[in-house]
Amino acid sequence: MKVPFSVGDFLDRAANVYGDRIAVVDEPGAVGGLGSITYASMERRVRNMACRLEELGIGVGDRVAIVSPNSAKFLISFWGTSRYGRVLVPINFRLNTEEIAYIIKHSGARVLLVDPEQADVVKDIEVEHKFILDGSSDAALFTELLDGSPEPTSWTPDEDATATVNYTSGTTARPKGVQITHRNAWTNATTFGWHSSVSDRDVYLHTLPMFHCNGWGQTYAVTGMGGTHIVLRKVDGEDILTRVARHGVNFMCAAPAVVSAVLDAAAKRRAAGEIVPGKFLVRVVVAGAPPPSKTIEQVETDLGWEFIQIYGLTETSPLLTMNRKRAEWDHLDAAARSKLLSRAGAPAIGVSVQISEDGEICARSNVVFEGYWEQPEETGKAIRDGYFHTGDGGYLDGAYLVIADRKKDVIISGGENVSSIEVEDCLFQHPAVAECAVIGIPHEKWGETVKGLVVLRPGMEATEQELIAFCRSKIAHFKCPTSVDIRTELARTATGKLQKFKLREPFWEGREKLVN
Repeated sequence: MKVPFSVGDFLDRAANVYGDRIAVVDEPGAVGGLGSITYASMERRVRNMACRLEELGIGVGDRVAIVSPNSAKFLISFWGTSRYGRVLVPINFRLNTEEIAYIIKHSGARVLLVDPEQADVVKDIEVEHKFILDGSSDAALFTELLDGSPEPTSWTPDEDATATVNYTSGTTARPKGVQITHRNAWTNATTFGWHSSVSDRDVYLHTLPMFHCNGWGQTYAVTGMGGTHIVLRKVDGEDILTRVARHGVNFMCAAPAVVSAVLDAAAKRRAAGEIVPGKFLVRVVVAGAPPPSKTIEQVETDLGWEFIQIYGLTETSPLLTMNRKRAEWDHLDAAARSKLLSRAGAPAIGVSVQISEDGEICARSNVVFEGYWEQPEETGKAIRDGYFHTGDGGYLDGAYLVIADRKKDVIISGGENVSSIEVEDCLFQHPAVAECAVIGIPHEKWGETVKGLVVLRPGMEATEQELIAFCRSKIAHFKCPTSVDIRTELARTATGKLQKFKLREPFWEGREKLVN
């Protein structure tokens, strides 16, 4: 017997087994928030959302976009769309109007759901149906389906159908839409959940944005096991510690910058003689960039939390490798253990990792995406000879993968992907810029930060501050250079190609890895 995988499986089980349990605790005081709702209530809201989309003529395969920080409505939307054959397009709420408009147009989304805080950003974007998630405009979408009301038209699951299209920055100036199928999402959620020990006793804090590869799949995994979701809209170290204590949080996923914020908040608590909650209870899964081993050590010694590192990409749903403390390491001290945990990890179940002749990490698994939305040529470049080519450089230390370099033009700053090509394209629009190159350089807090190297046109002038402000007026602020060097020339090959490795060398000198 073969039963097609569907993301609906996770919510169906939760509603059936844990219907009376609190499913999600929304952000307190958020406009349009839902408070605390059970899995039974959440499932009824999902069915209602499907009915309302059907009334609007939004059919199977149609795209529904959402621009929002973490919220209970965001969580509901994963199933209110994909469970019934529609496609969710989660969009980074930090993007500007032009960037969001491009994604709406490129994905062909017919519906746009937007948080009140982003309403002004999208007010001029044309889309067939637009709902502000304020509890008024969207009231009919997110109420419970009443008993006896018509049910949504059922959808016969197709595990190869696209569940979500997640846009990611990388090797092109415009973001690419990553098609995650039901099979991709299902496999990722179950293997990730297994490796990270997700159970019905988990209280999961959403420090990771839900738009990031569908919350790395934990939206599905935690739901399937009946765990409780705690919504966090904005990252703040002290607020995270407060939620851990208030709700008994024992699980979260985060970028290294979030871990640093928690460590800083914990240090302030200790200095004030206050308790740091979660000792021997919380496990935190970290990805986005490999944090320093000292940070890993501090998670264990200063917080008493378990540190787990993973590696993956949006294109891989995302889990490829996981590094978690092994029984064989129990006798080691925290410093020695942290060095072992600083590696990206061993392949997850069902994942095959190979290193190409030129040092590129390649992967093969059921979690590898279907392709880039409406971009078959880019898909062909990424998936070749049966393997997905990550664009990252690395090597294997026994079974464990080590990330050593980033071969493609992407910078990871604070857990966000930044396309250097996109930033270069922005800088080139300044009338004084003749040549430019954008690189990632080490940063203590963000892992990497964006740096611009610029050659000005003869007779023209521009300051570092002026060029940074110019970029901030055109692209999302997290993508913009934090520093710009004005130079007389940039290193190039004999054929005129930029030699970015030479441009990066001075900033990474003395480091074993060319990622931070």
